[in-house]
Amino acid sequence: MGRNPAFHVLAIAAHPDDVEQTCGGTLLKMAERGYRTAILDLTAGEMGSRGTPEGRLAEAGEAARVLGVRARRNAGLPDSRLENNFESKLRVAAEIRSLRPRVVILPYWEARHPDHARCSRIGYEACFLAGLRKLELDGEPHRPLKILYSSIYADVRPSFVVDISSQFERRLQSLLCHRSQYADQEVAAGLFPSEAEVAERIRSAARTYGALIDVEYGEPFVIKESLQVEDIMRLGVRSI
Repeated sequence: MGRNPAFHVLAIAAHPDDVEQTCGGTLLKMAERGYRTAILDLTAGEMGSRGTPEGRLAEAGEAARVLGVRARRNAGLPDSRLENNFESKLRVAAEIRSLRPRVVILPYWEARHPDHARCSRIGYEACFLAGLRKLELDGEPHRPLKILYSSIYADVRPSFVVDISSQFERRLQSLLCHRSQYADQEVAAGLFPSEAEVAERIRSAARTYGALIDVEYGEPFVIKESLQVEDIMRLGVRSI
């Protein structure tokens, strides 16, 4: 599968605002370094209490521009009815073959929201399927080199944390592009946190993970395999 990837990093999420909450700073940082980044939302978030599918897709496009994302696609799967079935995996595998990412970011595999957990499993299995030469699917076989799991909402120790101190404010701006979900609305008084409260929660979580690596803001990730280190003299973060 030796062709160069069309995209370096692909983040796959269940809903249009999930990436902005979990790994948007990392995507922005990679884009600033010249890497081609992409997002694949599995649903349009049509079962959300606020907003319309059309409006949420428009907001997602605006947020993608803030993050410097080169492509944002939607798999058109049903919100709140995600199933890890062959049809869903095939649809995602087709996008992986089209985008040909080197790195894929998925949600952590355990989550309060069932769609997030299922997205993780669909995404992982789709990465595998996309590399099968005999699979009846358009495009050349492709399998990502690395799969990362965004763990900001998981009660687990991260494998590593990305310093997003320089990217945090724009990451927050990208989330607040989803105005149907986060802007203050009188009809939602008492039902949803205010925009200021949302911003404070996001800031607090990023500060917590930043503190683990002695920076202002961070985004945590988990990987299932061991990391290879070539030079132990270049390891970051003080031990004592």
